[in-house]
Amino acid sequence: MRQHEIQIRVRYSETDAMGFLHHANYFCYFELGRTELFRAQGGDYRAMEEGGLFLVVAKLDCRYRVPARYDDLLTLRTTITAATEAKLEHEYELLRDGMLLCSGHSTLACVDRAGKLQRIPSELLQMCAES
Repeated sequence: MRQHEIQIRVRYSETDAMGFLHHANYFCYFELGRTELFRAQGGDYRAMEEGGLFLVVAKLDCRYRVPARYDDLLTLRTTITAATEAKLEHEYELLRDGMLLCSGHSTLACVDRAGKLQRIPSELLQMCAES
C-alpha cells in the first residue's frame, strides 16, 4: 500500500484568531497521515523504536492554497513517492469536498538511538514498495 486516506475534522484548538486552521497544524496532520499509512501497511512505530530504529524528518514543506476552517471535514491523502535504503519520501494532499487546500512533501531518514544514519530495514522497504 503506497497510498492511504484519512478524514480529519478541524478542531477549535487548532485554529487561529480568524478561525483558520493554523499553518503549523498542517504538519501535525502530515505526521498523522504518515503514521496511519504505516499502520495500514502493517507497520508498528512503537516496536520499531523499541528495536532502536527511528524515522526522523529530514525535510518537510507545504504549499498552502486555500485555508481550512474550524469544523471542516478534511481528507488527507498520503502517498509514498520514493523508498530507498537511505530515505522515504511522502507527498500529501489535504482536501475539502474534493478541493485541494494544500500539498506537501517530506523526506524521512532512518537513524539509531544515537542519531547515526542506518539503512532502512528491508521488510520496511518491501512494505513501502507494495501497491
